[in-house]
Amino acid sequence: MTTTVGAAPTAMDEKARRTRDLLASFYNTDPAAAGAVAASPARPSPTAATASPLESINSTSFNPDVYMDVLVQQSNLEALLQRHVKMAAEIKNLDTDLQMLVYENYNKFISATDTIKRMKTNIAGMETNMEQLLSKITSVQSRSDTVNTSLFNKRENIEKLHRTRNLLRKVQFIYDLPTRLNKCIKAGAYADAVRFFTGAKPIFEAYGDTSFQDCKKASEEAMDLVIQQLQAKLYTDSEPIEARAEAVVLLKQLNFPVDNLKSNLLEKLEDCLLNLQTEPTQASVGDISKTFRAYLIIFPDSESRLIELAHALFTNRYETVRGALKERIPSTDLLAMLRGLWEDATAIDEVISEAALPAFSLETTRDIIKQHIATAFLHLQTEISDVLVTHSTSNEKLEESQLQTAMEKSKIKVSQGCIDLLQEFRHLIDGNTELLVKLKDLIIDWVQEGFQDFFQKLDGHFHLLSGRSTGFSQESSTVDFVQIDKVPTVLVLMLAQLCVFIEQTTIPKVTEDLADSFSGGGARSSEYGPPFVPGEICRLYRSSGEKFLQHYINIKTQKISKLLNKRFSTPVWLKHKEPREVNMFVDLLLLEFNGVVSEVKQILPGLIRRHRHSDSTGSTTSSRSNPMREDMLNRSNTNRSRSQFLENHLAKLFEQKMEIFTKLEYTQESVISTVLKLCLKSLQEFVRLQTFNRSGFQQIQLDMEFLKSSLKEFIDDEAAISFLLKEVNNAAHERCLDPIPLEAPILDKLINAKLAKIKEQSANM
Repeated sequence: MTTTVGAAPTAMDEKARRTRDLLASFYNTDPAAAGAVAASPARPSPTAATASPLESINSTSFNPDVYMDVLVQQSNLEALLQRHVKMAAEIKNLDTDLQMLVYENYNKFISATDTIKRMKTNIAGMETNMEQLLSKITSVQSRSDTVNTSLFNKRENIEKLHRTRNLLRKVQFIYDLPTRLNKCIKAGAYADAVRFFTGAKPIFEAYGDTSFQDCKKASEEAMDLVIQQLQAKLYTDSEPIEARAEAVVLLKQLNFPVDNLKSNLLEKLEDCLLNLQTEPTQASVGDISKTFRAYLIIFPDSESRLIELAHALFTNRYETVRGALKERIPSTDLLAMLRGLWEDATAIDEVISEAALPAFSLETTRDIIKQHIATAFLHLQTEISDVLVTHSTSNEKLEESQLQTAMEKSKIKVSQGCIDLLQEFRHLIDGNTELLVKLKDLIIDWVQEGFQDFFQKLDGHFHLLSGRSTGFSQESSTVDFVQIDKVPTVLVLMLAQLCVFIEQTTIPKVTEDLADSFSGGGARSSEYGPPFVPGEICRLYRSSGEKFLQHYINIKTQKISKLLNKRFSTPVWLKHKEPREVNMFVDLLLLEFNGVVSEVKQILPGLIRRHRHSDSTGSTTSSRSNPMREDMLNRSNTNRSRSQFLENHLAKLFEQKMEIFTKLEYTQESVISTVLKLCLKSLQEFVRLQTFNRSGFQQIQLDMEFLKSSLKEFIDDEAAISFLLKEVNNAAHERCLDPIPLEAPILDKLINAKLAKIKEQSANM
């Protein structure tokens, strides 16, 4: 590129030089040069001498013989023919250019000749006219000098009289000044009074002690009155701010010290702004903006103080909004307040841009909206807790419909509460105002983070309500918690089912709504990951639900275990009397089981199968009155005891392994079955800790046989229940000194008597 650009000017210079040489040779302006061009060989220049013969054809030192020799030596026939055609074309172009140059110059010469002829013709009579003009100018100048000489004295007299007249006017103005000032005071034209006095002030300063002394004194008295009137106007609230600003300007023109006035007026402005904060209807921000503008005009050096007042005004107004957030307010009301503050800040920023009120408002609004979102989630958590605590602690023995209603209310509060929050937050991003557009991405992130944090805190709150954890004590100020040692078991079961509902219903719904209305965001740093992770929340509530369900089972089994412990640790089993009836602890045990069934039935899904036996004794009799068992009971006590002990152990070795405890599920059957199995397992362990005589062993046998028929009403897994009851009997048998069971007829008689008693009690109720 550099070579091409450099070659272009060289080619243009070469062409211009050739054209100049052609013209010079044509017009023969330089014979020596023309001769040099005609006689081609000349003294070569250093540049030409060093140049190639093929490249020096346009130079003055061109040698045709050398050129032809070199050309013939270096070129073949085809190249020579091409060179011939090219050179012929160049010659033709040069002839054409030369012809055009000659023609153009010829036309220019003809035009120049015609112009010279016209100039000679037009200038012929000009000299005569110029002589006449000079003579006339000389005549006018001589006559003007004559007039000036004759009027000189009169002109001086006129100018002197004019100066005297102006001086007399000024003197008259000075003498009339007190009267003029009084008229201005009466008319309220204080600006004219100040103008008149400041105009006369230099004269008073120069001649105030002479004949103008009385006028000066009267004028100063009048101006004192003017100053008083201007000060009164300045402190009058009813006066427009423009009039008050004019008063300060006039006082400055009178050299009156206005620094004290500035301090007083700024204090008065501060009081006005405080009244605006307490009673916003008293003045509009438009008036405040005009006031600030007027103060800047009156006191240009008060800008820093006005900036402080503006910041204090908006800080207090935003604090009022923060105070309103303590009570849950609708997002529309909050936006109305924030939008008004933003517009006010923008209006005042046009007057005091150095205060940077829009940036301050944007930052404060950002914090307020974030606080509003957090407060809304906190209120929802409190409402959910109130529903759970109120319905679960008001009465332990709730009616069946009441407990079920409480569970449904809790679900509705969680689900509908989240939907209502999303609807509320949607107002925060639907607005098209400048303020919301700037904060939209942040609001979306805050809402998503808020739901993530809300579900995590709600889970911790559930743990605190259940009494399982004390790690969330910082939330204790929000609700009145139930003491851990008095946590209702039904509340724990409700929490377990509510966790399942949140995992399976609420979180998918919230995730869908967030994707529809709150997608985007991106203001959050990518290193922190997505603000809302539904999978993590689902895992959290799945785990918590399992823990609550297990906790409920543990509470129930512990309560029943205390009953069993009291039953087996109180009596002296070695001195136990012969059984007369089913022990009362069986009734208490069944009552506890009924309580579990009642709670589980209302809260967990699934149906409890009720087995109605019209003749329970028949079934128990048939299971006990078989020939083999009667034959075994008729044996001798010692042989029968030893034989039964060996048979039980042999049966354990060869019987099929039974799975007692299965995976816990959120169903009525699973929970009730688990509670029953754990209680019977505890019963077996308590039996193993005691030593029984024959009567004690028979009492255990009677109680277990009665439970066998009664527990069939609660679960379908009869095989497991029968197995565990049999294990209890076996444990008692092992711990008995004389393990001789009751005979079947006696056993049936006692059970039938218990059933009849229960039936009679039911009829009386």
